[in-house]
Amino acid sequence: MFFELIKSDAQTNARAGLIRTTHGTVETPIFMPVGTQGTVKTVSPHELVDLGAQILLGNTYHLYLRPGDALLAEAGGLHRFMGWSRPILTDSGGFQVFSLSELRKISDEGVRFQSHLDGSRHLFTPEMVIEVQTRIGSDVQMVLDECSAYPCTEGEAAKANDRTIRWAERCLKRFREIQDRFEYPRFLFAIAQGSIFPEIRRTSVERLTGMAFDGYAIGGLAVGEPKSAMMETVGLCTGLLPQEKPRYLMGVGKPEDIVDAIALGVDMFDCVIPTRNGRNGTVYTRNERMVIKGKAFEKDFEPIDAACGCYTCRHFSRAYLRHLIHASETLGLRLATIHNLYFYLNLVKEARLAILESRFSEWKNAFFNVYYKESQNRHF
Repeated sequence: MFFELIKSDAQTNARAGLIRTTHGTVETPIFMPVGTQGTVKTVSPHELVDLGAQILLGNTYHLYLRPGDALLAEAGGLHRFMGWSRPILTDSGGFQVFSLSELRKISDEGVRFQSHLDGSRHLFTPEMVIEVQTRIGSDVQMVLDECSAYPCTEGEAAKANDRTIRWAERCLKRFREIQDRFEYPRFLFAIAQGSIFPEIRRTSVERLTGMAFDGYAIGGLAVGEPKSAMMETVGLCTGLLPQEKPRYLMGVGKPEDIVDAIALGVDMFDCVIPTRNGRNGTVYTRNERMVIKGKAFEKDFEPIDAACGCYTCRHFSRAYLRHLIHASETLGLRLATIHNLYFYLNLVKEARLAILESRFSEWKNAFFNVYYKESQNRHF
């Protein structure tokens, strides 16, 4: 059994489950640190294990371009290449297609694009994306999708969604055709699109759940739409998705959004926010988000968070971290990233425990009672 639903919260739609793969079992809800190019920036695999990371996300677009999927296959797959023995999920490259819009052209065949590295030209088809992810060796693969920009018209969203569904059918067909090449079981997720238009989202979910995918992702959000519209869309999708399959909210990663989405029934999350912001000198605590490179921390000899159990907080002060960042020392970026990842991973761990102990609503309310004031304007 790939996914097992362990317990659902009686007052919300929050749920705790297990995702079983050859490389290990993942406890949900879970946050997946982003390892775009086969590494979570500034953090080693053994540090990720110490932080409690159970599954990483790799980027098909970037790994295809560099070091190349053929090299990864020759190395024995991404797990061996990067020294990570736990599960890996790879996205399809669809979001990079969306974000690098000046370098690509979309048709029913697939996506033609120019490499942002050297200008070389490539074609991503649904079939090719499945084959690339198979050579990468990920445990969970994603279909190729087309993400609508925000804002867009209802017609534009419908057209992108129709193409995403046709691509999903082609991805599933190729996935089944090459299953005999898998050294261990792989799993394929579809991606629901439709921008913030309820009927298009409903159509997307209904058509995709009619196919035998192992899990379902909610894509195309956190691209500029209002927070209220984002959460309404998440709630609509989770209300339609099957209970017995995992649900993955792609690219949504502010702490308050993760907590709200867990309450709506989401199981999996990824985002670059904790690592990117850490490298920029921003760290998260239950009470505030700190721009640690600010002048106010120059003589602050307290840890980032006295209640935090991460390596950074147990050994170093805010003043030292500020000094490292101002001195452009790599250790400062590492320590801030370690703290942020610990915060995120501990957040979903606490949410899971609260679900299992039938106190999720109380936990959620306590979180927002102390969480920094920006969250009070979350419109949900």
